[in-house]
Formats: sequence, C-alpha cells, structure tokens
Amino acid sequence: MLASQGKLIVVSGPSGAGKTSVMRRVYRECRVPLVRCVSATTRPPRPDETEGVDYYFLTDDEFQLRRQRGEFVECFQVFSYNYWYGTLWSEVTPGLSAGKWIVLEIDVQGAREVVSKFADAITIFVRPSSREELQRRLRGRGTETEEAVLRRLARADGELALADRYKHQVINDRLDQAVHDICEILTQEWEKSRHD
Repeated sequence: MLASQGKLIVVSGPSGAGKTSVMRRVYRECRVPLVRCVSATTRPPRPDETEGVDYYFLTDDEFQLRRQRGEFVECFQVFSYNYWYGTLWSEVTPGLSAGKWIVLEIDVQGAREVVSKFADAITIFVRPSSREELQRRLRGRGTETEEAVLRRLARADGELALADRYKHQVINDRLDQAVHDICEILTQEWEKSRHD
C-alpha cells in the first residue's frame, strides 16, 4: 500500500449508543485528518438536517438508478422504516486517493459489505456497557412509542451479537472517555501507517 493512500474507518453501534455525539467530538478533537463520509438515504430530511451535510436525500427512483449503476460501496433497505441507506463510491474513492482518512458511520449490515471490499478498514463498534443502559437511553429520549423502542431494542440485540467482528469496541458510558478511546485508537493506527 502506498504511504499516501488513505484509510477507511467504519464506526457502528446500536441506536442509543451515542455514536453521533461521540463522533461529533472525535472530528473536532482527534489530530488524525478525518473526513466524515456523507451517506445517501431515501428518508425525508428532519427539520435540523442539511442536504450534503447530514445526508444526500435522494428520491426512491434516483437511489435505485444509482444502485443499478453500481454507484454504492454498500446500500441496504432498512425494512422496519422502508427507507434505503447507502455509501457512494464518489464519497470514498477520491478521499482515499488523496490520503485522507474517511469515516463511515454505518450499521453492521453495511459494515460487513464495506469490510468485504476494504479488508484493511479500521472497524470500531460503539456500545453502552449493558443492554439495560441502552434501554434506559432509548426510553429516556421520550420521542418514540413503546413499540418503536422495542423494535430498536430487538435490532440492537442483533447488532450487539455482531460486535466481536469489529477490531475495536468502545464503551460509551462516559462521553469524554469514549472520545478519548476512539482518538487513541485512531492516533495509534495513524502513527503505524506513517511508519509502514
């Protein structure tokens, strides 16, 4: 591998694990030159979301056309919500070629697909210390019905069962510690890559 070649970082974790909050700070505080990959989705934007910053919001037709053209590194339909999510090659390849470290915040299904194409990807699974803590967080949001919380918990059980497939697992019970742990992992990988 060329010294100037970038690296792919895959970060996953169940809903309620706090990975968005953790990664927001990692991007600001980690000294590794990280670039957040913007995913595409067919779900409608939430009021606080911006096109091209949070997601690329595509129509169903546009998403399927791009899928048929092979424009996605990975893409899957989240059946419980009926929306598609995916990572575009155009978000990954140019950055890697420019020596950047591209971060994909994706679910375990997408992560498996990415690792099948990028075996040297750095994989990090963010999780709370227990299922009980995860349940407490999901219910504490107060934004979803009990049925939706139970659906998220069932999905989380499946994701937690696959956590051992990741090279690194980070417990997020204390935000500062989780941010520190991820920065430490990435800094070590960065130093190692510079000496390879």
